[in-house]
Amino acid sequence: MIKLIICGAAGRMGKRIITCAQSEEDLKVTAAVERVGHPDLGRDAGEISGVGAIQVPLTDSLEGVIRPGDVVIDFSAPGPALVHAGIAAASGKALVIGTTGFTPEEEDQLRETVRGIACVFSPNMSVGVNLLFKLVGKVAETLGDDYDIEIVEAHHRFKKDAPSGTARKIARIVADALDRDLEERVVYGRVGMTGERTREEIGIHSIRAGDIVGDHTVIFSTPGERLELTHRAHSRDTFARGALRAARFAAGSAPGFYSMIDILEV
Repeated sequence: MIKLIICGAAGRMGKRIITCAQSEEDLKVTAAVERVGHPDLGRDAGEISGVGAIQVPLTDSLEGVIRPGDVVIDFSAPGPALVHAGIAAASGKALVIGTTGFTPEEEDQLRETVRGIACVFSPNMSVGVNLLFKLVGKVAETLGDDYDIEIVEAHHRFKKDAPSGTARKIARIVADALDRDLEERVVYGRVGMTGERTREEIGIHSIRAGDIVGDHTVIFSTPGERLELTHRAHSRDTFARGALRAARFAAGSAPGFYSMIDILEV
């Protein structure tokens, strides 16, 4: 039995992870963590998630509940996630991070913090999206500089960061495949007299509306034709089950910094 500690447990993803874990015989949620001052502190995490009582009260202290656990799953925010990573590393616990919005400097800090434990870090835990990552790199490499590349992502109105971590990851993959400096070539939306599009631009555009779970489209276009690769998530459960799959992987892996691609290739 793998014992899970969920950080960000009262959030949209945290609740779905708790719900999905209840149907897995080899997984058990043993602790649930939220920010200081959260209105649901003290309540049963299962009741908050809608699956009924699981005898796990929501707490604001990871340090106070981490000892019996095996894997920490974090879907919180960049600042708290870095703190949680430090606690997990100090306790020798495996870690899964699906939190998005990290700056490049924060990602470097995360990598350094978790060097002694198994950590799966991915901006998107969906199996389909991670297959998209592989396809995008291959297509970009094959088509080369003759095709303009634009990335369009859409999420619900409550998402706090933009562009999405998934869109950033796609842009990074494209830039690496084409040997481009992403920070020099990326364009976030366009407005006004922008002039003619340059050949090496990588465009990223964000939509925030309603309850969209998560859509990502990568456009490769040249005069005469257009190729589009699209992934649409219909439910957060696809991310939740991906996170649980990552937890199983992390629990049985040697220290290292892993991605969902590492899991899919096992």
